[in-house]
Parts: sequence; C-alpha cells; structure tokens
Amino acid sequence: MPRFYVPDVLSPGRLLALPENVVRHLNVLRVRAQAEIVLFNGNGKAYPARLVLLEKRRAQAEILREERADNESPLRIILVQAVSSGERMDFTLQKSVELGVAEIRPVLSERCLVRLNGERAGKRSARWQDIVVSACEQSGRNVVPKVWPLLPYREALASLPEGARLLLSLTQARSLRSIQPDPQGMILMAGPEGGWTAAEEQSAFDAGFQAVKLGPRVLRTETAAPAAIAAVQTLWGDFA
Repeated sequence: MPRFYVPDVLSPGRLLALPENVVRHLNVLRVRAQAEIVLFNGNGKAYPARLVLLEKRRAQAEILREERADNESPLRIILVQAVSSGERMDFTLQKSVELGVAEIRPVLSERCLVRLNGERAGKRSARWQDIVVSACEQSGRNVVPKVWPLLPYREALASLPEGARLLLSLTQARSLRSIQPDPQGMILMAGPEGGWTAAEEQSAFDAGFQAVKLGPRVLRTETAAPAAIAAVQTLWGDFA
C-alpha cells in the first residue's frame, strides 16, 4: 500500500487535502480514487486512509484509523557523516535511514570534495531531509530522522550528545565486538572520499571517540556508514 509523509495533524475521521507533492506522486503511481493509502506525520503512528478525491492538481483523503507500529530500533544511532560528492551522499542517507539511523549530522571536513555554505548549504540540507522522508515512506518507518544543519567538523564535535563514540578509521582501530554499547545510544562518524586527516582523527580521539574498523578492507565513503550501521544493529540492535 503506498505510504506518504504529510506534515499535518492526522486523526481518524478527518478529511484532509493532500500536499501538492503527494498529489503528483499519486498520479505518477496511477493510484485511483477510493483506493487506500497510508499517511504518517513523524509521530510514530500510521494512518490508513481512503482517497475520496483524486484529480490532476488536488486530492483529498479520509483518515480511517490510527495504527501503532513499533519498528524503530532500540539502539539509538546518530550518524555523523562527512559530506561526499554527487549521489554518494544521497545513497548514504537513504540506506542509513532504511537501516534504522535516528539522526544524521552532516559535517564539512578538510578533505571533503564538496564545499557548501550559506544558501547553498541550506538548500542541500533541505534536499537531504527530503531524501530521508522518501526513505521513510519506502521502508515503513513512521518516525522521520532529523538531518541537522551542516557544520564544520570541529563545531560538530563540540555539539554531540552523550553516547558511545565510534570513528570509522584504520588508525588505532579495534573490532566492533570489543566495544561496549552505551544505553544512551551510539554515535558513528564516517569520513569523506579522502578520509580523515591525522589532525581530525586526533581531535576525535580527544573528544572521546574510539576508532573501529569493519574488517581489513578499505570501504568507500558511501559504503562505510551503512555497513557500520548494519553491523551495530546486528550486535546490539534489532537485526539479531
């Protein structure tokens, strides 16, 4: 059943005018009036609804009921991801959401090939949030992970919450199995195409990060974070 994110108050019995982007998507999918769809607004619940009107530019849905869906990971994972170029960043965000990440904090590190600031940074952050929403629609999640505003690397380090801090690196690295999980959650930090500089790694160690490796092979930036999330979900999350 098609799922759509609607940032509005949802409740059983309400007749709701759907946003333009949802109307376009419904028409692309060739959904017909009277079909059932699922709406969600990020509060952790799903709202099956019936399309009572579907035209080219407008649609209305009647919300039928409210459903609770407990499909969020018990392990709260925050991803700190150095910005990568092209579609690599989009892929990382999409797959990380599918795998259960709770927050995404993009950072600009020294070796990032992409340089964003001001209005460009704001537009890119909005695009990344849209990608996260689409990944929630596809994967069945009813809680939308927040994409934080883009920050320089050291500012991001200073603003992180508590939790086990893991740096994906081959320098002084330990295996994931040797790490003790933290009940407050886990922070994974993944570097850009060129990797971390020695100074950035030292700053991370000074901030309480431990270096961990995912086997003996060097992973591409778009592979590293999803692989790490899948690994920690297997060890301590809901993959077991």
